[in-house]
Amino acid sequence: MTEVIRVSELTRRFGRQNAVDNVSFSIQEGAIHGLLGRNGAGKTTIMQLLTAQDFPTSGAIEVFGQNPMENASVLSRISFIKESQKYPDVFRVKHVLKSAPWFFENWSTEFAEQLVDEFQLPVNKKIKKLSKGKTSAVGVIVGLASRAPITFFDEPYLGLDAVARQLFYDRLLEDYSEHPRTVILSTHLIDEVSNLLEHVILIDKGRIILDESADVIRGSASTVSGSATEVDRFASGRNVLSRQQIGGLATVTIEGLSAAERKAAALAGLEITPVSLQQLMIQKTNSSERELEKIS
Repeated sequence: MTEVIRVSELTRRFGRQNAVDNVSFSIQEGAIHGLLGRNGAGKTTIMQLLTAQDFPTSGAIEVFGQNPMENASVLSRISFIKESQKYPDVFRVKHVLKSAPWFFENWSTEFAEQLVDEFQLPVNKKIKKLSKGKTSAVGVIVGLASRAPITFFDEPYLGLDAVARQLFYDRLLEDYSEHPRTVILSTHLIDEVSNLLEHVILIDKGRIILDESADVIRGSASTVSGSATEVDRFASGRNVLSRQQIGGLATVTIEGLSAAERKAAALAGLEITPVSLQQLMIQKTNSSERELEKIS
């Protein structure tokens, strides 16, 4: 696959705080990537740097092989939709949709009109008069109908209710299949988007703690439950992400169990269950924080 974004030793510092702390990663063309992490982890800052809406303190960024800063040939191929999307006070929904083709050469008016109907958006209403959910729908429609070669969604769908969010996920996947492009979803609603993702970048406190194919991640960790004695015996020497105990029963989350190890656990009377992507992200984040505490 072709690399469309490359980041090398990127840092963004605000005062004494590193919002992004010496990160390096790449984004491949034609895949849906998840930029995951808790609120304040650094996701939005990274997206702002990649779309030239902020300046790095140090490090290098290449988008389509070029520095995106003040580079019209790069920025014209990017769509960046964020939760706090701003529009002119006088704009109505129809004005946003009418002006969008000026900025996105792949804009699909037909798809936009379909989405307006499905999200039940009042095109003649002023943006500032819309509910939070309808305002979010405007951003989602622009991001989807732009069909930009690189599309960033920085949690613009948080204002949507569960039904509308599912509609967004469905239309994203359907249109992505017919019109492949590179999509980066920033979210902390990990379980909702887990089936969409092809690659995952997990960030915490400005540092990348996981950068891996979603297929590799899925099933990479398991929960092992049973008597505390047997659980601890089985977990000894293995990569344990977390441990909980209630009375004589214990549960551990372990990475990298082989088929033979799973069979051995079952023979020992232990129960093994898969860990969801969201739970794994939580465990990895907590594990990373414990490691940082040890270092400090």
